[in-house]
Amino acid sequence: MSLQRPDDTDHREWLREKRLTPVERGYLLVLVYLDRRLRIVDYVELLETLYYRVNMQMPKSHTEQYNLDNKFWYWYPLYALGSFSVIAYLVAAVSGALLGFYYAPATTGDPSAAYNQIVFIMTDLNLGSMLRSVHRWAAQVMVAAVFLHMLRVYFTGAYKEPRELNWILGIVLISLVLWFGYTGYLLPWDQLAFWAGQIGVELFLSVPLIGEWLAQLLFGGFSLSQATLLRMYIMHVFIMPFVTTTLIAIHVGIVWMQGIAEPH
Repeated sequence: MSLQRPDDTDHREWLREKRLTPVERGYLLVLVYLDRRLRIVDYVELLETLYYRVNMQMPKSHTEQYNLDNKFWYWYPLYALGSFSVIAYLVAAVSGALLGFYYAPATTGDPSAAYNQIVFIMTDLNLGSMLRSVHRWAAQVMVAAVFLHMLRVYFTGAYKEPRELNWILGIVLISLVLWFGYTGYLLPWDQLAFWAGQIGVELFLSVPLIGEWLAQLLFGGFSLSQATLLRMYIMHVFIMPFVTTTLIAIHVGIVWMQGIAEPH
């Protein structure tokens, strides 16, 4: 049903003729007022048309095509893990952006400056403890959801042709998610972060041929320093979000084009 724009002179009379509640009448008065100035009805109709066109082009799953609801219903909760991962990522991104207003890596040479900012967020900032907890739990839920999503794809055979490229992209994404979490784990710069960073340095040093080069590039040396914290901060805040968001958009776009794979 398309909306019709009443004339400027009779829209109030038109509203009086309708048996509307005060709330409905107020809503329509506001709608008419805005429509006369911004023509919002035209944009609503445009969005409605776009929605139906996109909905008609959405690929159907095997369950929809072959009416297999009675056979595959028990798989449906597992098919929500991908969407759940994206939601957790969005929550982590928003909460992380808010935390970014109050956190910065140490720039004065004081190694405890970054930790002191975490203490400030947790103890003095209004709702700071809750905000950091939401960010941390969203990140942990995202890692778990992505891992379970990969298991579901593997055990249901959804990685097979023609979805093998998206499977490879998913492997890249879970690797990025793990590195995302690792870089964030080091930002508090407490004892846990320090020793986790030292383990990371040793792991990269154990890589044949290019281990020392990787440790120098990612950690700023063979032992932890202020350069390590700055590198982790840059990767966590400026590099990883854009790379991960781009690959997630491509991943979801391929799923949209190919449709959802039912268990083989």
